Amino acid sequence: MNKFAFFFPGQGSQSVGMMAGFAEAGHVAGIVRDTFTEASDILGADFWAMATVPNEQINETTNTQPIMLIAGVATWRAWQETANKQPSILAGHSLGEYTALVAAGALAFKDALPLVRYRAEVMQNAVPVGVGAMAAILGLDDASVRALCLEAAQNEVLEAVNFNSPGQVVIAGNKAAVERGMELAKAQGAKRALALPVSVPSHCALMQPAAVQLKAYLENVTFNKPSIAVLHNADVAAYNESDKIKDALVRQLYSPVRWVETVQAIYAQGITQAAECGPGKVLAGLSKRIVAELPATALISQAALEEFQAQLD
Repeated sequence: MNKFAFFFPGQGSQSVGMMAGFAEAGHVAGIVRDTFTEASDILGADFWAMATVPNEQINETTNTQPIMLIAGVATWRAWQETANKQPSILAGHSLGEYTALVAAGALAFKDALPLVRYRAEVMQNAVPVGVGAMAAILGLDDASVRALCLEAAQNEVLEAVNFNSPGQVVIAGNKAAVERGMELAKAQGAKRALALPVSVPSHCALMQPAAVQLKAYLENVTFNKPSIAVLHNADVAAYNESDKIKDALVRQLYSPVRWVETVQAIYAQGITQAAECGPGKVLAGLSKRIVAELPATALISQAALEEFQAQLD
């Protein structure tokens, strides 16, 4: 049987209507709805409405992080009901790492929900709105982006924070520094330098205060040994011990998301197929650009679940 991996998307993949592929009546659709209902009861917000009815709330960080976790877990549960095969390894992009830990049985869903909402709150509170920014730099290599961050920082924070695919690196830091970095990238021949519509400069040193608060919160959260290996963003390593998992989650807040290395490491383990477990197709698209020999299917509907299951047979 082919060994396969599951990728879990993070913030930025949310959209109204993102669970439309599971909207039809039926057992699997019921599992998806039940997952949203369970989460809404725990956090006291109607996440199904956010996912299906036009609104602005879905893009508020304190809603986006829980709703992406819920959508990923709902899709995972739908997969469990549809298929009789388990992935050999899991990875999540930023927030998706928490979804992966829930799927691996390392973190209870009921504990993950308030945890990711708290994570969103401390991230939002660490940097006042308008002070930080993020931008995607397209068409420059990693070393060039790191170098321009050093040059454009000018005693402010500016770091390369998401290594998403070859030639696609996200920078983050103080808003003025990010703007200087974008101009410098264009001057150095970048194809594009795009400001991202985010309210939090994730994965850079500005998140250090949030990391301190997250560490304290995690002391009271129970983690179990994962039943499936989860590769962590901060160091492209898998851990079984609770304290090491917690430490990786804390460091993730102010460390780069090493997604290129993650996909390469998964392929190096003999994984021949992958699926993106959650809304959107961002990670499926990145996978093809990172390792052409590792195709990824986006599990955005019940039909997609069944099709991927058939591919594995």
